[in-house]
Amino acid sequence: MGKNEESITHLFEQALLVSEDELELSFLFVDASPWEQFLLNPRRLRGSDFLMRWSQGKWSEDRLLAAIEDTGEFFAVPYGISSVAPDEDPRASELYFEFLERADAGEIKRPDLLVFPMRVHKEVQDILQDIGALPAPASVVSMEEQEDALRFFQGLQPEQRLPFFEESHPLLQSLIHLSLLAVEAENSLWITEMMPSFRESLRPMARLGGKPGLPKSAVTPTIIIKDEDLPLLGAWEQKNQTPVHIWHVFYDRAFGISLEEAVRLINDGYISGTAQTFQAPGGATTKKTIYKIYHHYAYPLATTTEPPTLTADRIIDKNGHILPYVRFSGGRIRLTEKAITVLRGLL
Repeated sequence: MGKNEESITHLFEQALLVSEDELELSFLFVDASPWEQFLLNPRRLRGSDFLMRWSQGKWSEDRLLAAIEDTGEFFAVPYGISSVAPDEDPRASELYFEFLERADAGEIKRPDLLVFPMRVHKEVQDILQDIGALPAPASVVSMEEQEDALRFFQGLQPEQRLPFFEESHPLLQSLIHLSLLAVEAENSLWITEMMPSFRESLRPMARLGGKPGLPKSAVTPTIIIKDEDLPLLGAWEQKNQTPVHIWHVFYDRAFGISLEEAVRLINDGYISGTAQTFQAPGGATTKKTIYKIYHHYAYPLATTTEPPTLTADRIIDKNGHILPYVRFSGGRIRLTEKAITVLRGLL
């Protein structure tokens, strides 16, 4: 019997949930491969898939941070739980999530990035410095191995400590109130230029009641958001009076849309939900409803000006099992004039 959603309780597994569509090697328009059932079938290298997805996700967020700062007008700080996790060592990331689990940090949904105008850069840095000087919350040190716990906490960068403190903390509130925008970041391993339906125009679809769309089989860039995240992000937006946008990064470009506009498109029937199976690194699967918002409704966010370097890497588990994966590093993306205009409009 397969594991169900109730099995996926650890924050580390939740953060690495990946659609099964993303885990499969898809050879569109190609006949079945003769090695499909072999032991070394890449379809079965699930651990490597997750590590590569984690690496690509961290890379895409780092590129967003750099691109925002390159404008000279804005900068951003990683804020969400997965965004601030250690990114050089998957083992360190797992340990980080274990500490967060004990601190009940998974109770709310925090956007991945906070974007600020450059004029408040010093104020934000001062707040982060103050956060870095705070003692570890009781939830971190109330463990049997208190010495190890304190050593772990003290080794974190100030922004990596953010999820250990409740959002009601005055320093976090000051940080949020200085921000212009909160970003929920998504990414996909696709080259948009090569997606068959990228340049197709939307046309009336019967399944959408005559509203514009594309066939279900169309392969085109979309901004993806989970149904379960909509009320959580909406509540965060309303509580903190800070707009939330969803930014979806592909290999060669990125798109953005406001949470408000995404909700309107869904509520008005322009975008229908899709049931999708997600899998965690431990093997547990769960079905979630997601919304795929056509890029036609989004604003062009960024384009790749320098592709990343893909290098072979590996981790070795405690049993000596080697898991190879591809690490994304380097490269640059540049925000579009439209995206900069959107940010200026929030000043």
